[in-house]
Order: sequence, then structure tokens, then C-alpha cells
Amino acid sequence: MDKKNALRAGAVTAGSTLMMLLMTSPALAVARDDGDDPGPGLSIAQTLGLYVATPIVLFLIIAGLVMVLDKSDKPQSAS
Repeated sequence: MDKKNALRAGAVTAGSTLMMLLMTSPALAVARDDGDDPGPGLSIAQTLGLYVATPIVLFLIIAGLVMVLDKSDKPQSAS
């Protein structure tokens, strides 16, 4: 009985997925819309700088500010 329900659920899932794939239209990324005016593309260096280097630098700045401005009581070492 359990195997029959699992088979039915799999068939329904596969069928609905197949129907969704068949009924969707392509993205039409090539077709231009009215008022569409894309700028020039980014180079590889610009892309890496924008999406890799900038977030890492911002993270390091924020983490550094948090560490510097931390006002919690730290035990003083007796030297």
C-alpha cells in the first residue's frame, strides 16, 4: 500500500513538472523591449571587482570596525 502511494506521488510530481516545462515560454532575452537601452558590458576584471572583491572588502571593513569599537570588558592579562 505504501509503495503504491509513493508511485502515485512520483507520477503526479513528474507529470506536473513536465506540464510546467512544456507550457512555459522562452525567456525571449534576445527580443528588445520598448525603451530598453542596455549599457556596455563589464570586463572580467570589472565583474570580479564588483561581485567578489567589493563584498570581501566591505566585510573586512565592517568586521574591523566591530573589533575596534568593541567595548566589552576583557580580562586584563597580568604581565
